[in-house]
Amino acid sequence: MMEETLTFIIAKYNYWAALVLLLIGLFAMISKNNLVKKVIGMSIFQSAIILFYVSMGEKRGSTIPVLLEHGHGQVDHAIDVAAYANPLPHVLMLTAIVVGVSTLGVALAIIQKIHRVHGTIEEDEILESIKE
Repeated sequence: MMEETLTFIIAKYNYWAALVLLLIGLFAMISKNNLVKKVIGMSIFQSAIILFYVSMGEKRGSTIPVLLEHGHGQVDHAIDVAAYANPLPHVLMLTAIVVGVSTLGVALAIIQKIHRVHGTIEEDEILESIKE
């Protein structure tokens, strides 16, 4: 029983890595007062989600879904759909990476503006300066 559980945990290492990254990112976003550290936590959190989705789209022994031509433009119509990997999660995660980089750039620009206005990037100090 214990050996089966250990084998299951080791076989799903990519999901465990995603979970650990997700928790690290969430912890950084919630517990840190420094805005840059919060943004770094957000990036780690996003990387964990991307790893999770790409891991779900992986299929052992599969190939890319491209139709191969045989001879003079003839396409082999007797294809085994189960032999192909689903490209949709990977394509969606490419979009998520682009959105994440854009979000990171905007967040850092906002933090820079906050530093210029308030003289700090510590959340509690910013809240104190707003109250005054």
